[in-house]
Amino acid sequence: MENRNQLLRRVAFFGVVTALALALVPVALAGKGGSHGGGGGGTTTSGTGSLTMAMVTQTADGLPHWGNIVTFNLNTTIAQPWVHLVCKQNGKMVAEGWNGYFIGSLTGTNFGLYSPSWSSGAADCTGYLTTPQWAVVASTSFHVYD
Repeated sequence: MENRNQLLRRVAFFGVVTALALALVPVALAGKGGSHGGGGGGTTTSGTGSLTMAMVTQTADGLPHWGNIVTFNLNTTIAQPWVHLVCKQNGKMVAEGWNGYFIGSLTGTNFGLYSPSWSSGAADCTGYLTTPQWAVVASTSFHVYD
């Protein structure tokens, strides 16, 4: 069993390592580029693909409405593809989300068409298919009805 001094040294060491790691994160992210940041690990830096929005919540008219849930169907060569969804009302972002579309992703693949800043109303949304390094490979846009 460790004595108190050994334990304090171990805690201090992990504190220094954590501080160093946090200090290097902005440097690592600075080289990523792109305006659609956020993906998860993996090694694919490029790829091809397409995506289409698909309804999870079925509606009488078959169209997406505020409060519904959607997903995306992907056709891609990216090993660990991500979808970044951005929804805007009158040019103002009201919802945004990231989901990994690969085995092992902890995010799931559904997006809710609502948020605390989007309490109702129509909006325009765009889904971006990205590599884990945030490079946009394809996009699709759709209108969300009230």
